Amino acid sequence: MTDARDEPGRLLDGFVVRAMEPADAVALGELERQARAALVDARGGASLLAEQAAVGDWSSLDDDQHVWVAEIDGAAVGYLHLHHPQGSPTGHVRQVYLDPEAREVGFGDELLAAAIARLRERGATAVESWALPGDRDTKNLFERAGVTARKLVVSKRIV
Repeated sequence: MTDARDEPGRLLDGFVVRAMEPADAVALGELERQARAALVDARGGASLLAEQAAVGDWSSLDDDQHVWVAEIDGAAVGYLHLHHPQGSPTGHVRQVYLDPEAREVGFGDELLAAAIARLRERGATAVESWALPGDRDTKNLFERAGVTARKLVVSKRIV
């Protein structure tokens, strides 16, 4: 698929990144289900799923949670979920997901840019997230925005 951006920071007509609205809750629930299903067979995915609960009810987020929706011609095709406790210096991108057919058109960059802009507005000084081992697409997304690894978590099941 070709890049849908005319210029950095601008998606083509019909491609939109916007703040979540209450009417998006059902579509976000389905996208989250798809995102979690995609993690089941990913290296490290099972432990991530065990550690990070699903949002589930997207209509009841508190003021520390911010969500942006990627859409094509009015249909939600992805989202980014940011958690930033008021006063904290760091915001956490908890989830970022795009339907596979909506990837490589600039949505990920726009979603992450929106989250970073919100963090700046709220006085944060850093953004954190995660990428699973071997998930080059997610690593590339973060690296394009200057978000780089500062630690690696290693583990071994011993039981």
